Amino acid sequence: MREEINDVATNNTAAVIADVNPDILAVVEAEDRLALVRFSDYVLKSSQGADKSFKHAMLIDGNDSRGIDVGLFTKESCPIVGMRSHVDDPGVSGYPLFSRDCAECEVEAGDEKILLLVNHLKSKGYGGQEENDKRRKAQAKRVKEIYEERIAEGIENIVVLGDPNDTPDLPPLAPLLKETTLKEANELPGWVWGEREGTWSESQNTKFDYLLLSPALAGKVKAGGVNRKGVWHAPNADNPWETLPTLKEPEQAASDHAAVWVELDL
Repeated sequence: MREEINDVATNNTAAVIADVNPDILAVVEAEDRLALVRFSDYVLKSSQGADKSFKHAMLIDGNDSRGIDVGLFTKESCPIVGMRSHVDDPGVSGYPLFSRDCAECEVEAGDEKILLLVNHLKSKGYGGQEENDKRRKAQAKRVKEIYEERIAEGIENIVVLGDPNDTPDLPPLAPLLKETTLKEANELPGWVWGEREGTWSESQNTKFDYLLLSPALAGKVKAGGVNRKGVWHAPNADNPWETLPTLKEPEQAASDHAAVWVELDL
């Protein structure tokens, strides 16, 4: 089912992106590549300026029938030079393992290359909790395998990122968080949480959004944090954060997920 988009929310999404101003931006729940291109050309560029828009956009259709896929934006200085999809990786049921995809995107950044594994794992809704957790854990295990395969191939700069749809204290994400060499960005020097340690909605410490870095890339992190300016909070919320001046009601939120970022010294 398609729903009408709130124009203010769309512009607020652009405002948050412009405020972070990333050279590389992973996107979760995008319709298709043309939607990304149009958003950059006709929303970001017109409302925030050409320097805030992106030269490159990439998205491969995933397995979600609703058309909510994972994609990537990059600036002109960071061309996308490689792409590999895992939409056909099999699950135990015979259906595809990934709810969307584990999209591998290789990006050039100066003299370095970075491999990004962009993910949106099985949600907690649309099914029973036990089965959802089981599938999410199987997906996390496969992402772990892909990461370790690339490390064995000699690729050093890797980021596993996106929305795994679970908190770090629960078992489904253990294959990634406890059984690999990946480092969580929020555990690295220079990270600032801000008002709370969560990334989702008004929750004080619900973390659904991740930047996991290989050791080589973790050593290049200068700073990191969470931009919540596009996330709605009630007027009487505990520990409220700064929001966009155009965010005046819940329907105008850029997202219920905050933007998570790191700055790398490449």
